[in-house]
Amino acid sequence: MPRINPLSLLTLGIALSLPAHADEGMWMPSQMPDLAKPLRNAGFKGQPGALADLTAAPLSAVVRVGGGTGSFVSDNGLLLTNHHVAYGVIQYNSKPERNLIDNGFIAADRAAELPANPDYRVLVTVGFDKVTDAVLGPAAGKRGRDYFDAVDRASKAIIAECEQEAGLRCSVANMYYGTDFYRIKQLELRDVRLVYAPPRAIGNYGDEIDNFMWPRHTGDFTLLRAYVGPDGKPAAYSPDNVPYRAPAHLRLASGGPKAGDFAMLAGYPGITYRHRTAAEFDEQVNWTLPQRVTVFDQLIGVIESASTADAEARTRYAAQLQSLKNGSKRAAGELAGLRRSNAVQVRAEDERGMLETAAAMKERASIDALAASLAEGSAVRERELLLGLFGSQTQLMRTAITLERLRLESAKPDAERESAYQVRDHALIEGILKQVQRRYAPAVEKQLLTVLLTRYQQLPQTQRLPEFDDAFGRTPAELKKSLDALYDGTALGDEAERLSRFAAAREGLPLAADPLIDLAARLVPAQLRLEQERKTRDGEQLRLRPAYMRALFAWRQQQGRALYPDANGTLRISYGKVDGFSPRDGVIYTPVTTVDGIVEKNTNAVPFDAPKPLLDAIAKGDFAGTADPALETQTVNFLTNLDTTGGNSGSPVLNARGELIGLNFDSNWEAVSASWMFDPRYKRAVHVDLRYLRWLMAKVYPAPHLLQEMQAD
Repeated sequence: MPRINPLSLLTLGIALSLPAHADEGMWMPSQMPDLAKPLRNAGFKGQPGALADLTAAPLSAVVRVGGGTGSFVSDNGLLLTNHHVAYGVIQYNSKPERNLIDNGFIAADRAAELPANPDYRVLVTVGFDKVTDAVLGPAAGKRGRDYFDAVDRASKAIIAECEQEAGLRCSVANMYYGTDFYRIKQLELRDVRLVYAPPRAIGNYGDEIDNFMWPRHTGDFTLLRAYVGPDGKPAAYSPDNVPYRAPAHLRLASGGPKAGDFAMLAGYPGITYRHRTAAEFDEQVNWTLPQRVTVFDQLIGVIESASTADAEARTRYAAQLQSLKNGSKRAAGELAGLRRSNAVQVRAEDERGMLETAAAMKERASIDALAASLAEGSAVRERELLLGLFGSQTQLMRTAITLERLRLESAKPDAERESAYQVRDHALIEGILKQVQRRYAPAVEKQLLTVLLTRYQQLPQTQRLPEFDDAFGRTPAELKKSLDALYDGTALGDEAERLSRFAAAREGLPLAADPLIDLAARLVPAQLRLEQERKTRDGEQLRLRPAYMRALFAWRQQQGRALYPDANGTLRISYGKVDGFSPRDGVIYTPVTTVDGIVEKNTNAVPFDAPKPLLDAIAKGDFAGTADPALETQTVNFLTNLDTTGGNSGSPVLNARGELIGLNFDSNWEAVSASWMFDPRYKRAVHVDLRYLRWLMAKVYPAPHLLQEMQAD
């Protein structure tokens, strides 16, 4: 079957669908010229064609920051992103006696700016090219693991060639589930520093109670600065480094948004699943999300209990706890939203219609084979969840596993090593190892592992692994004895011990003995065995999903529905308007909040403990220059109907003239499920009104030098 060009279908899909659902879509920049008419009809005053170039303004000002998005707001590397996107940086620099989380931080000058954790990165996209034929050509005629390996080898070769230029971090992005591939070139900035962070009670006002809720009153912003070496090239932290000269920067608007105004957002949404199969929708609703909430809540309970009376542990686990809380609440909201939208039934009926089309009939054998491969993965889904968390939610255990895997991979030629363990990854691994002791307490890690491994011990025999059973036993008593011995004897809590083993591992040499290192040598072979099985399934699904997508493209064309690719961490654009909504009968939400709501919510207790300087400034009522002219008071947050998901945190929100009016930081509770299904009745994005930022930095926690640098009026 010849491969159908999705962009040819896309053009027709845009023409048919946008009048009905103009606000749905995370569009690739290259698609924006096709959207010129609907963009102008929506109120955009700029040139749609200019939005196709990632290396020119305004998109060249939008960058990947940590796990989210940010944007340059001066030509001296000053970056604006969310407080929660930079939370790990703030936590890394905090101590009980110097609590930047609670008290905030303002660098008086550049010499006072604080280095971020060594693994923190800013990525500036400088190239985006289609490489489909180069990736898929070597995979022709192959299946399963062979197909996976062919695509993997081709992608690594493209990346290796791309990264011959120093300072670049390259990747190959999969669009439309194996249908098209793009090479992405990004400048990797490794020296990032903390410049301005509001106190927790502003940057995270309301915490988990308000998370995903409206109305919001949160100043979720932080300023960072990116640095490079004196030669202008990316470099690790050094006092001799100089601010990065950004190719473009966004200008803060003097005014602000009001209901009905055009709004546009650019950012790096993580991943959406809107084109997945009906069976995958069913599994997400009826297994994955409920299990995720249950396990995350257990881990949250462990950290909260263990750190109640331990200020040091509370600081060290602050970022991890915040991430787990966000993940749990997001999963609960996603589950509620998918049920509210009847997503399982809607997707099943939609897929049944698709399967009856002529296009699907031609692809039916491949579509059935895809379903069988997905079912194989579902059979081991609980083990996959637990073992994934086994590494991601620990520090020393992850360190030992990483070092042993690096040692094994380093014995191979670099091109044959697993992604994340090639020479290009050494600096990032080293950065991760250097920050471990600031995010770790042995008692907490043991309790986290106890939760995960106790659940593992309860798996059916068919899902358990001999290596894990031998290492941790089959009973709670055996597990406790094993963990106590491991953590009493390990030296990996010491940075020098970790880095000395890293030096050996990167050369493929034996690692100095340690209880956790010795354990990793026993566990990694089991993980490799599971990885081989996973890659075989992934290879088949990578081979087969384009058939499903071809049928879906044709079905969407017939329906007149939008044909944008699912989000995958690449730069996307969404547009729409400032808009409230009605979540349920008798309730109508307006799209703008003000400082009056901060006072109304304030209880003088966490998480509604508004700082006294903020309350005093509100009472004084001096909002000259930043007040909303219609409301005659200071605004805080606003809503749009922009299409966003995780990873869009920190994305700049622009007005019709391309000026910065807001900073995306959340979705409403009713729309968390939008990663799977877009429901225009409920989908809203929550943003910091940049007038609130300007007011805070001018009159509450002043930083006039930074306002001047941003050229704020």
